[in-house]
Amino acid sequence: MSKTADQLKGKIPGESTGITIKKSICTICDPLTQCGLNLYVKDNIIIKVEGSKENPKNEGTLCAKGAATRQYVYSPERLKTPLKRTGPRGSGEFTAISWHQALDEIAEKLINYKSKFGPESVAFYCGYTKWLRPFLHRLTHSFGSPNYLTESSTCAQATYMAQKLNFGTATGPDVKNTNCLLVWSANPFHSNTTLARKILAAKDRGMKIIVVDPRCTPMTAQADIHLQLKPGTDGALALAMANVIINEQLFDQDFISNYTFGFEEFAQYIQEFTPEKGELITGVKAEKIVQAARLYANTKPAAIMQSAAPVVHNTNGVQNYRAVFSLIALTGNYDISGGNFVDPPSFIGVSGGVATRENEFVHSKKFEEMPVRVGQERFPVWSELVDQAQAMDLPQQIKSGSPYPIKAMLAFGINHRMWPDSKNMLQALQEIDFFVDVDIFMTDTAKYADLILPACSSVERSELRCYQERYIIYTQPAIQPLYDSRSDADIIFDLGQRLQLNDPLINAGYEASLDYILEPSHITIEELKKHPAGMPVLNPLRIPEKKYIAQGFSTPSGKMEFKSLILERYANDYGYDPLPVYHPPKCSAENTPELAEKFPLILNTGSRLPMFIHSRTFRVPWTSSLRPEAMADLNPADAQSLNIVQGDEIKISTPQSEIYVKANLTLLVQPGVVHMYHAYSNADVNTLFDCDYLDPISGFPGFKSLLCKVEKVVSN
Repeated sequence: MSKTADQLKGKIPGESTGITIKKSICTICDPLTQCGLNLYVKDNIIIKVEGSKENPKNEGTLCAKGAATRQYVYSPERLKTPLKRTGPRGSGEFTAISWHQALDEIAEKLINYKSKFGPESVAFYCGYTKWLRPFLHRLTHSFGSPNYLTESSTCAQATYMAQKLNFGTATGPDVKNTNCLLVWSANPFHSNTTLARKILAAKDRGMKIIVVDPRCTPMTAQADIHLQLKPGTDGALALAMANVIINEQLFDQDFISNYTFGFEEFAQYIQEFTPEKGELITGVKAEKIVQAARLYANTKPAAIMQSAAPVVHNTNGVQNYRAVFSLIALTGNYDISGGNFVDPPSFIGVSGGVATRENEFVHSKKFEEMPVRVGQERFPVWSELVDQAQAMDLPQQIKSGSPYPIKAMLAFGINHRMWPDSKNMLQALQEIDFFVDVDIFMTDTAKYADLILPACSSVERSELRCYQERYIIYTQPAIQPLYDSRSDADIIFDLGQRLQLNDPLINAGYEASLDYILEPSHITIEELKKHPAGMPVLNPLRIPEKKYIAQGFSTPSGKMEFKSLILERYANDYGYDPLPVYHPPKCSAENTPELAEKFPLILNTGSRLPMFIHSRTFRVPWTSSLRPEAMADLNPADAQSLNIVQGDEIKISTPQSEIYVKANLTLLVQPGVVHMYHAYSNADVNTLFDCDYLDPISGFPGFKSLLCKVEKVVSN
């Protein structure tokens, strides 16, 4: 064999082999990772994938999902060309059309609906990936519609709401400098592996770890204390810890006296949540609650690591997390090095040490100039704190036509299984007059669209990303878009020009818009193109500690609010509690004891598996092979009482519906709880939830705690 043949076999880049290394990023897990990729390309085909060592996020490493990039990009299920529906919705009967015909038809119909029913009759939706959000957001507002919706209607926004109600802004843990990390229902080993590596490094230098999680996970294995609570009882646990901190005088007197509002009422309320009461509600031993409260309060500095959704996926979710975040204020760990530091976002929710005009860019028209958003009348606090419509109310508005009809929707990466009672959402999509879906794959939701547009993957397009490590990148396509697919941004800007919006930035195009956003940073797209692997931010913004001393808090009182004046304003009309009051899950043994007799187990859904991110990698052979069938995790004790063994087919039923899955027996699950991953097409666990099983403040579904029954399926 020749030397060149050996080099080709070894996939060695060079002139003789024609193999080049192209720099890109992986956005399968979006938006906090964006791991760097080295893509070995020959003849416009990716033949090998490695992590990029230059990228400060992953430093050459890749998780299971990133390692399967080639299978993701070259999936046989990729959409190849624009498609127009020819058969009934859901039939999968489409005919190929040109981009020119597709975009012209979309523009014509949207302009027509705008003329007849108002721009608010058109909804715009963004799911995964999130990179296109600023551009779709601006398109929505320039069109005149208030109805920009995203998958954040069930993701991180309710967590941010809880923080904003307490502090006026969002905050995150300074893992690098903290001495005690209280990880509240997060498992970065499965959801953010690059962060997990940093946690391990901090532990090696002596950082203490407390983990709150109903499961045993790789994160709990690293914990000095694991508080294994009953799902949905996070608020009660936090209040019991607050009881210890306040009654043992472990709180920060200066911060409480000078920078908080409502402490006296909060201190009075938590008196009923003794550690013993906390044990009765949560199942966590009273002595463990005391031990954790003392460790967190006495270790300086200490930080709380929140999760995107697990805590707020409860019918009392916002209030539960408000109680958790109150611990930050009690201990004075707010906006300090090693505590929960306020680092303003630069772009798409990520702090990158650069100033941008993203907020000005997306709000080309103010909400005050437009009709009420979807969900605004039902979830007014959401609309005060989040600059989006609440997508969980979309099916109701489509079906009722109140307060006005939704006639059309342009969606990027929509998955109807994101909604509770997902069949209800699918029915709503069938009632809409005109539905366009942009996606990489022919999904079950796309089959119900009137027009489908094929998007390309991250390695086939250019996109701007910021990193918390003070790093910035503007990628270039590693390969040309496969088939007749296009970048989401190109679709948005091309369509925007057809919609005759008279928007100078939409008309100027994608890179001109990015230059507008980046202008305060003095970084240009042209400069970023010179650094294909990205570059460190030169002279990053210096973010001071304790900004509240000079600026106050962005709350009605100007202080940290144990007692929320925003919630108090809606108390009479909506029944909101100004204090972070604990209520058990709407469907629970405590709230509905008669129902618990028929449905004795707690259903907890959505817990991450390391190879999956929602349904995006189900169609990737490497990742799907690790759990090819829909399975529910049961504790062996529960399984034994039900005469169930590993691999048995079981039926999970709730008052709403039932599904059939295989049983997976594991001690990682506590007795009395059933854990089920979501989004399987043949066993959609979200069908088990009523469409109105929502947090009344945020509108988030109560996916993490619902009563259920498990039965073994006996073959005839």
